[in-house]
Amino acid sequence: MWDRVTPAFAATHQQVLFDYVGSGHSNIAAFDADKYASLKGYAQDVLDVCDALNLTRDVIFIGHSVSSSVGILASIERPGLFAKLVLVGPNPCFLNRPPEYFGGFEEADLEGLLDLMDQNYIGWANYLAPVVTAQDESAAVTTELSDSFCSTDPQVAKVFARTTFFADNRADLSKVKVPCLILQHQTDALAPLSVGEYMHAHLAGSSLKVLPVQGHCSHMSDPELVISAISEFLAVAT
Repeated sequence: MWDRVTPAFAATHQQVLFDYVGSGHSNIAAFDADKYASLKGYAQDVLDVCDALNLTRDVIFIGHSVSSSVGILASIERPGLFAKLVLVGPNPCFLNRPPEYFGGFEEADLEGLLDLMDQNYIGWANYLAPVVTAQDESAAVTTELSDSFCSTDPQVAKVFARTTFFADNRADLSKVKVPCLILQHQTDALAPLSVGEYMHAHLAGSSLKVLPVQGHCSHMSDPELVISAISEFLAVAT
């Protein structure tokens, strides 16, 4: 997912990429539906990776979408570990909670997506990918994302989807003590502009940069914009 971005930082940073348990090349036998029914389970994975690599300070966490919330939770659990957080297309709550918050979805919409996963997993992947990317279903980024969805065990994916879509981490934003860069997409079905503005208002000392991007995956569709924004953020002393 990040191979369009990582080459830009290969000469200057140690980069650690990993697959969440249950996806990619991870050990599916380690998947625990109870643990991963909460984003805290994924946050613990981030901390475990850091511990395994003896990373104790100055970690820069870069997360996309719900992984932004995972990074936020990890930083709250162990604030001394992290120097900065880069949050690409974050959304702390995908549900609309009127009148004060509009995350983009009604509960019935999300339940419908989960039902589709049960009925036709491949159909769900093929439907959701172009919604996420805001590109044609034949576009390279859409195809790559759809293939990634389809390569994940359906039962694992459904746990991850429910955990993601029904998480509400708005109350955690005020607990973050490290500088954050919010990369908001101009047009994003999964994280409207109002969500980026909400996060900026509730993450003390955060920076908000709105990218002229359609879709939810700028690190795949417009990596040069993401690279530039991250580079500028990393260059700012804290």
